[in-house]
Amino acid sequence: MAPEMDPQTHADTQMPLRIARAYDVAEGIRSFELVLPDGTELPPFTPGSHVKVQAPNGAIRKYSLCNDPAERHRYVIAVKRDDHGQGGSVSMHDDAHEGDTLPTSLPDNAFPMAENARASIFIAGGIGITPILSMIRSFGELPPAPWKLYYLTRSPETTAFLDELSAPELRRNVKIHHDHGDPANSFDLWPALEKPNSGHIYCCGPRGLMESVRDMVGHWSPGNVHFESFAEGGAAKPDDRPFEVRLARSNRRFEVPVGKSILAALREHGCNAPSSCESGTCGTCRTKLLDGEADHRDMVLMPEEMADQIMICVSRAKSPELVLDL
Repeated sequence: MAPEMDPQTHADTQMPLRIARAYDVAEGIRSFELVLPDGTELPPFTPGSHVKVQAPNGAIRKYSLCNDPAERHRYVIAVKRDDHGQGGSVSMHDDAHEGDTLPTSLPDNAFPMAENARASIFIAGGIGITPILSMIRSFGELPPAPWKLYYLTRSPETTAFLDELSAPELRRNVKIHHDHGDPANSFDLWPALEKPNSGHIYCCGPRGLMESVRDMVGHWSPGNVHFESFAEGGAAKPDDRPFEVRLARSNRRFEVPVGKSILAALREHGCNAPSSCESGTCGTCRTKLLDGEADHRDMVLMPEEMADQIMICVSRAKSPELVLDL
């Protein structure tokens, strides 16, 4: 049996993957097929997995794999251009070309599918379709259980993989809705979520969509509801302020600036904490909060847990200092 790899070492391991193909799958969304330069098989992955890719400008971004996990010759990602982001997606669109090499991590999965689920409800918003598409593709022609996809986007032009998901054979399983930017045209998910069952819900998309879904599924079993965010954990809000973190066990203290997560600040100071999704959806970085008031931005903690727990990959502080059990 191979020795167990440390999760952080696994996440930091990089492969030089060549861009075999780059093409647009919707307005502002480009797909990249990544292969090993010598054509050998890639490490396997499971539905819902992601890789971390170093863009040509040096930025490292997490992208979900959207191809069938049975394929071992390629990884396929889709990148939405964000002209107001931190430059990673723009560099992928403008500077990454067929034949170029991109350092890419081994696959990791913070959004796994439940085994032997009796039914599946998939809810995707915009580019959040990518991990869910891999899940659907893994079913093949004979799905193991009933499933339904609700795919919510702004317009047909900005809908990735629209032709594939509009195929006649998927019509009874897939509902695609375009709101054209008008909140009054939002799709009502309540009829699909009103009656809980033994199936599982998978939701990926913008924070607003995930919070709306979370509010509607409070009567479902928590273990049957799964969220994945494609947003980077360190994204700043207009009212963010720097704050201090004190580590109770070592009595070390340092500042967490605007635009940087507690987790990232810990790493800069040589403190390795468990992490996986780095978007506040998997729960791996759950840390005991000993003092201070947190600004919770995760999708995991229940209200009764928020006084003494914090997800350090996304959450910040309302008080000038947080004291962590680290």
